[in-house]
Amino acid sequence: MASSNMHNLTTLIKRLEAATSRLEDMAQSAIDPASGNGTQLNTVTASANGISDLNRGNAASQIPTFEKLPPAIGDFDALINKDVIAYSKGSEGLGGLVAEQSALVLRTFEAQRKCLVVTTKAKKPDIQSPIYMEILRETQSTMGAVSDIREANRASPLFNHLSTVSEGIAMLGWITIDPKPADYVTETLGSAQFYGNRVLKEYKDKSRQPIPAKLDHSHVEWVQAFYRIFHSLTAYIKQHYPTGVTWNKRDGIDPQEALRQVNSSQASTGGAPATSLAPSPPPPPPLPSFDGPPPPPMPSNGVSNSRGGNSDMGAVFDQLSKGESVTAGLRKVDPSSQTHKNPSLRAGAVVPTRSDSQSSATSSKSSIPSKRPKPESMRTKKPPRKELDGNKWIIENFDSPEKMIEIDAQINQSILISRCVKTPIRVINKANAISIDSSSQVQLVIDSLVSSVDVIKTPRFEMQVLGTLPTVMLDQVDGAAIYLSKESMSTEVFTSKCTAVNINVPGQTEDDDYRECPLPEQFKSVIKAGTVVSEIVEHAG
Repeated sequence: MASSNMHNLTTLIKRLEAATSRLEDMAQSAIDPASGNGTQLNTVTASANGISDLNRGNAASQIPTFEKLPPAIGDFDALINKDVIAYSKGSEGLGGLVAEQSALVLRTFEAQRKCLVVTTKAKKPDIQSPIYMEILRETQSTMGAVSDIREANRASPLFNHLSTVSEGIAMLGWITIDPKPADYVTETLGSAQFYGNRVLKEYKDKSRQPIPAKLDHSHVEWVQAFYRIFHSLTAYIKQHYPTGVTWNKRDGIDPQEALRQVNSSQASTGGAPATSLAPSPPPPPPLPSFDGPPPPPMPSNGVSNSRGGNSDMGAVFDQLSKGESVTAGLRKVDPSSQTHKNPSLRAGAVVPTRSDSQSSATSSKSSIPSKRPKPESMRTKKPPRKELDGNKWIIENFDSPEKMIEIDAQINQSILISRCVKTPIRVINKANAISIDSSSQVQLVIDSLVSSVDVIKTPRFEMQVLGTLPTVMLDQVDGAAIYLSKESMSTEVFTSKCTAVNINVPGQTEDDDYRECPLPEQFKSVIKAGTVVSEIVEHAG
């Protein structure tokens, strides 16, 4: 009887030792040594005392521990989760292009979070080095995509909404500003308010009407939610980076390695967004059944064999690190087939055009935002265009035309002028509104307008008004001369980031010359009774 009991006890101990060994293997394989996500999983171990605990049914396992995020990253996550998400939800309520643009804004903040995580791990690289530009590449790319939505949809009825965000997204450029990045964010807010205040004025006036009050008020809340991002970001910068972004000088690693670790961390977590404040610990492995067959062994490196997983990014980086040897397996082209060595091939070679090339390009378009458009000087010149599209005249791509361009407009028609150089334009009859963008040395003569003339990024602009004009809005205009008539003396002029703007008003009689009135550019601001009072700086002498 005693021998039988001893045999059963020995068998039980062997089974417990086998189960413990399998638990150790499973826990060890669950560790991803290349993840670099700042978390460390403690391996489950069992000693002789642990075996006796299991024998008594009191198995103990250690809970995985995670490295705490730096305060700067945690507060940036809080900013995204609170203010940026609130703005994003408001944009989804408006829908359309506004919601599409807000999704890119959220991606831009997440990309900048990755940059900040790299700064906590790495030493500061040279700002002219390729790795520094690589760290900022994703942030710059998504910022450009936000602006592209505005440029591609200038005819949208929500153009002011798109322009507000397009001008405001530049605030994320603070990461490259020294020594006062918070002031840069405040200045960027002024550019966004130029368009955001138009939205407030338009929809606050409409909200007084009883029927569309609820819908219009959502536009007002949307603008206010976007403004709150500026205030929160300014407070965040003053708290953590008052003199600019700080890097890990003390024990920082190589920037290339830090970027690789952050990218690997995102790949190992399945591309989870950076807006979660703390990663949730993985569940413990299930206890095996002692009576059934053992579970199938996991791969030795702990990586799943599924093709759709993101855990194979480590292999991609290993291939990239090989340098030139990565192309060793490519087939070499015979010299007789190389066009640069055979002029006859260049003369006779024609690239065939596929009928479905456009459709295939459209269908394969990914969610990655496109690059920023090329500067005007590097673009291929397009043919001049003067066309009436519905109720909108489109004038573009004119460069020093031989004669003045005349537009016979109607009161319900608007005029869009873009990418014109040294172009005189005459608008006959009363039109609705005129918008001029990305042009230079445009001379405009108009009879009358119902609404306004909106001029953006058009240096050396000249305009003469023969009739009435309610409003002129100038944004980023360097040099402008506006000649008003006696009927347009009540014209309102709004300027933002403009220089050398002169308003010419007629004299008392028809024989008198025009009187030039320059708009002020310099202001003095003082604090009086707790409020800021700005005054125009006058130069005497």
